[in-house]
Amino acid sequence: MRRIVLVDNGSLRPQATLNLRRLAHALGQATGETVEAASLLHSYKIAAEKLDGHKAASLGPLAERYAAEGVTELLILPFFFGPSQALTGYLPERLTEVQATYPQLSVRVALPLVDTQATVDLRLAQLLADNVRERIAGRSRPAVVLVDHGSPIPEVTAVRNYLAGQLSVLLADEAGCVTFASMERRDGEAYRFNEPLLENLLASPALAHSDVILSMLFLSPGRHAGEGGDIAEMCEQAMSRSPGLSVSTTRLVGENDTIVDILATRLQQALAGEPLLLELPASTEA
Repeated sequence: MRRIVLVDNGSLRPQATLNLRRLAHALGQATGETVEAASLLHSYKIAAEKLDGHKAASLGPLAERYAAEGVTELLILPFFFGPSQALTGYLPERLTEVQATYPQLSVRVALPLVDTQATVDLRLAQLLADNVRERIAGRSRPAVVLVDHGSPIPEVTAVRNYLAGQLSVLLADEAGCVTFASMERRDGEAYRFNEPLLENLLASPALAHSDVILSMLFLSPGRHAGEGGDIAEMCEQAMSRSPGLSVSTTRLVGENDTIVDILATRLQQALAGEPLLLELPASTEA
């Protein structure tokens, strides 16, 4: 017996869990499969009354419940842009703990949304371009900045840079320039690959008096992205310091329903058995 779970990192903001549930339902409608929504961390702390009366599911306890009910195959769809530590470190560690009690459980983890090693796929970049175009009307070739959270993993930041290159091509006739930035980074030279930081880029002479659209490389509303988030605060501060600067943000990637098409592809690949991000086979002694 198999179960399919769409998994994000988790947030303390109810909007993130509600959006994940919405997309899991839409993916199920598109594929004919039953898809559950769960988070790796954090979301279980949200009060049920803020989530339509239903507590958020955490992947570890959900996997344990499924295994106790006789599920033998767990297929996980990551709602992540790239191979973050949450996917390559925490997730297999947590599910290995579940397998210690339920050795009959096998786990397959699909690829994240972007695979920089595969044949070129422009769908996510096209989604980002469409989000920018929603803000570009009436403007004369604004600057576009693809902004992500920032990551301690170079492979995740490489996804941002990869998408920025695609976005630059797609918006070549509509934007004055397309570049990238991170919201934040860890201290130290080892994490310089996240540069430039958004705060510094908006204060730079190149953009200080520009019309800027931030292309938001974020999945769901949370503490950083969305109304009242950290990036909105950064933009307000930047514009107050540079009166000639105008900054607006696009909607988030997970708020555009065309993301379901990419998720459906990842699900189909995982059901076929390849390619996968990782696999945790059931114990042969089970």
